[in-house]
Amino acid sequence: MEALLELEKVQRVISLMSSRGLSDSGGGGAAADRFLAQFLLFLVQPFDSLSMEKRFLLVSELLRKVTPDTMEEVWHLTSPEADQDISSGALLQPNKKFKMHAKKLTIQAPPMVGFDATTRANSTLEDFCRSYFMFHGLDVNNPQSIFKYLPVLSFTESYIYQLDASNEDCLHLVPDNSTSSKEVVRKKEALNETSWSQTIGPLDNLLQRQGLMTDRLRTELKSGIHYWSLERKLCQALLRNEKISIEDVMKAIHLKSFDYRVLNLLMYQLTGQQVNELHMDFLSISEFLVEISDDLYDYEDDVMNNTFNILRMFTAIYGPSEAPNLLAKCIGEAEERYESFSKKLDPSLSGSYWRRCEEATKEGGKISGHAYGTWNIPPLISDEESFRLERLNKHDDSAATVR
Repeated sequence: MEALLELEKVQRVISLMSSRGLSDSGGGGAAADRFLAQFLLFLVQPFDSLSMEKRFLLVSELLRKVTPDTMEEVWHLTSPEADQDISSGALLQPNKKFKMHAKKLTIQAPPMVGFDATTRANSTLEDFCRSYFMFHGLDVNNPQSIFKYLPVLSFTESYIYQLDASNEDCLHLVPDNSTSSKEVVRKKEALNETSWSQTIGPLDNLLQRQGLMTDRLRTELKSGIHYWSLERKLCQALLRNEKISIEDVMKAIHLKSFDYRVLNLLMYQLTGQQVNELHMDFLSISEFLVEISDDLYDYEDDVMNNTFNILRMFTAIYGPSEAPNLLAKCIGEAEERYESFSKKLDPSLSGSYWRRCEEATKEGGKISGHAYGTWNIPPLISDEESFRLERLNKHDDSAATVR
């Protein structure tokens, strides 16, 4: 009842704002009007001996001085309170970003789980349930098995996808070759490393309050921050035609599946089981091969979007002639380890996982996969910039023809 009364108050204020021409005109829509209405309701709350006029003058003066930079600092200072809002759903709203002056750095607001992130996370969650539940003795065809654990799994994966979307924003920066431009980009990368380390904190604290956090799980969450940092470093270097190291590339491809390991570790906590190290080692190799398979399938799209792709990285390091052979060698060595660990599994579990891999390959329409198919390395793109321009021109021509 109390919540309904509060909602009614907000609606009455929104109606008043509309009649007085105070509604948001900047395209923020209903969310912006609700924010303004709640702000006005806060201003009229009794506070010591401050009159309405005094409060109005104080806020007017403050808003002339405050900047998005200040708001970012305030949020970090009050993050424990912000954490509590997560469990109540107060932060479940579309992600927003505060933009500073053009010469300053972009500041990311606290990661708020939006609908797009939840939608993108859905396919990962489906694959995780179908591929990993068998390692926890759960029947994925039993709805109770899924819905019992879905809230934690879904929120965690959606939160990670929201951070991933923020990371993607940084991959489209195209710096020139000047020293000052490179320095600005490096400063942004350093800022984002710090910012994202802080923004993973609310998820960490939420899982801790639910009794699910472990040191190993926290390490995997931090490995996600490291992966995004490596992705920015490597992809920005390709745009600047700078050299990249094979050590960074191999580290990134192994870290890329960190979200699956986070979900898997959560399942051990949720089911009250000890972590099975054999299963974790086997799945780690499988994840590595699946990531390579996905990168081969998505190669051209990853070039267009300037996202991490192991074939892109091998081509940049070794050149178009050597890259396919060296990547094939890498795949062969991983397949040998996969086969070795597979023989250590319970035969029924190994068979079930094998069948699941076959299903996933057919459903994805891929002609390459791990441990059960033929690997296909697509034609390499030696000049990525020309490829992007050509693809964009074709898209523009196609759009013009449709009109």
